[in-house]
Amino acid sequence: MIDLASVVRPGDRIICGQACAEPQTLLEALVSQRAGFSGVGCFLGSSYSGIVNPEHADHLRIASYGAIGTHRALADAGVLEILPVPYSQLAPLIRSGAIGADLVMIQVSPPNARGEYSLGLAADYLIPALDVCRAIVAEVNDQVPWTHTERVLTKDDFDLLVESSRPPATIPSRPPGELDLAIARHAVSFVPNGAVLELGIGALPDAVCSLLGRHEGLRVHSGSIGDGVIELARRRVVSRIDCALLIGSSKLIEFARDNDRLRLRSSEYTHSAAVLANQPGFVAINSAVEVDLSGQVNGEIANGRYVGAVGGALDFVRAANQSPGGVSITVIPSSRIVETLSGPVSVPRSEAGVVVTEKGAADLRGCGLRERERRLRAISGSA
Repeated sequence: MIDLASVVRPGDRIICGQACAEPQTLLEALVSQRAGFSGVGCFLGSSYSGIVNPEHADHLRIASYGAIGTHRALADAGVLEILPVPYSQLAPLIRSGAIGADLVMIQVSPPNARGEYSLGLAADYLIPALDVCRAIVAEVNDQVPWTHTERVLTKDDFDLLVESSRPPATIPSRPPGELDLAIARHAVSFVPNGAVLELGIGALPDAVCSLLGRHEGLRVHSGSIGDGVIELARRRVVSRIDCALLIGSSKLIEFARDNDRLRLRSSEYTHSAAVLANQPGFVAINSAVEVDLSGQVNGEIANGRYVGAVGGALDFVRAANQSPGGVSITVIPSSRIVETLSGPVSVPRSEAGVVVTEKGAADLRGCGLRERERRLRAISGSA
């Protein structure tokens, strides 16, 4: 049995690995022993394991930057404290202590021949958290691949080490549907050869990837990557991938194994304005909940439910708009172009780029409000 009492103190604020990097065995121990840690705060990122449930808020204070994956149930129950900030702010907030990182729970790969444990499937805001935390608790999962992460750890870094053997949390892949492909066909014409791609979470960015097979000289610089990049990398359409974390299926996890063309970086690198400013031909491809007729984007709330996040979209949209030869592309079904947003403005109209639906593309760059409305109506569900 894992005894977390040896490392967790009253009032601790814990940061956990997210998405495919969730330390599932450690999270199970935390929720089962939570009565002994009443008042402990947990920053959980995104989740696909479903381990942390609303009833666990009886003793744990649960927070995240959004309600992605199984965190939607926590948001629906009103027990998830959501921090609505751009992803680029997470690392500075962790370093300043505004997001507490007394203890970090991570899932790592088995060590290589040099005794180095890689962070496995996510580096992102874990790297700044590891720099400032009091204690590191590691789950060494022998089903996690050794990957090229910006930081590696040794056994001496761990205050508690637990061994496990279980499939990492994943998202099953699915082939793109007819609607996805119809939208993607209009989007690919805005992606030039030699572009540097950022890919948001979800089926639509992956669908765009599926149609880029004839492109040349692409690179990926993204917050996360999904299954869509696997074939592009295997065919060497994409030569290099820099990202903060993996969100995909078991195929993506196996693709990452000791792959020297895939680098998992801190969010201080992937979302840095200074780094992004040096990416010519930067193309940001993101989906959204809805877009209004002025080009404002809601990426957070649908039908009164918190389902998304501010996330990294705003960081990457701004970078694409300032990049020579770059472009920001929002891919969305035509039914989601609306007169008035039903949720918050996640990306302001001042950063509007190209909006793409199955009915075509509306290039809003340089357009006044009346022309934006005309172009968006032409590709909307009411057209």
